[in-house]
Amino acid sequence: MNEFLESYHLTGIAIGLSTFLIIGLFHPLVIKGEYFFGTRIWWLFLIAGIACCSAALIVDSVFWASILGVTGFSAFWSIGEVFEQKKRVEKGWFPRNPRRNK
Repeated sequence: MNEFLESYHLTGIAIGLSTFLIIGLFHPLVIKGEYFFGTRIWWLFLIAGIACCSAALIVDSVFWASILGVTGFSAFWSIGEVFEQKKRVEKGWFPRNPRRNK
């Protein structure tokens, strides 16, 4: 795949599209994670971020290293968003899970 992307000069476009999709994926993960688990979910985002960024250092491919780096830092960003999501729920902007304790 890397050869195809490089031969047609599509690596940047593919990384950009992947970044867009990854960020779009993390948005509902934060919302659902906070809904079902509260802010206790933050450490999973931390582990995922560390794992992806560590893997990005090992991978030889620029494309896959970029995807792993974007995923890792999106996971790190999501830690703060989980706590912001809690505030949005408290303001009534998002529903509170009635079966979960505070």
